[in-house]
Amino acid sequence: MATNTLAMTRRGIVGGALAAATLPFAVRGQDGRDPASHEPTDVKVKMTFNDLSLTATLYDNPSARDFASMLPLDLRIEDFGGNEKIVRLPRKLTEEGSGPFGNERPGDLCYFKPWGNLALFYDDYRWDGLIRLGRFDGGFEPLLVRGAYPVRIERI
Repeated sequence: MATNTLAMTRRGIVGGALAAATLPFAVRGQDGRDPASHEPTDVKVKMTFNDLSLTATLYDNPSARDFASMLPLDLRIEDFGGNEKIVRLPRKLTEEGSGPFGNERPGDLCYFKPWGNLALFYDDYRWDGLIRLGRFDGGFEPLLVRGAYPVRIERI
């Protein structure tokens, strides 16, 4: 009987180790894509406000895909916190597969989960509750213009 208990323990340990090793792959979902991916896609969006525009490349994650499915949008962009502009979305995005990320830097296009808004960073930041949706292409100078404006966001 002691041998069976020992064998079951080994089997349990090996089984647990195998389950732990496969967990990261299971999180990727049925389509094989990482839900928290920061890999760029070919999906680009254009934001136009105050006679200025900028483009961003979206990442391959569920939140970015959900955002793209909402476009086009006519909303309002406004200053917030001295390092970003925000855009309040008409509804919250999916948070499926979201998780913390590092290497935050100006030019990130993020979604702020608690409030359900876009966060467009033009200066350093570090906040919990963000999902990175993508990065701005070729600079983000229009974000430095102070004020609140109507904004058009569309897929290009």
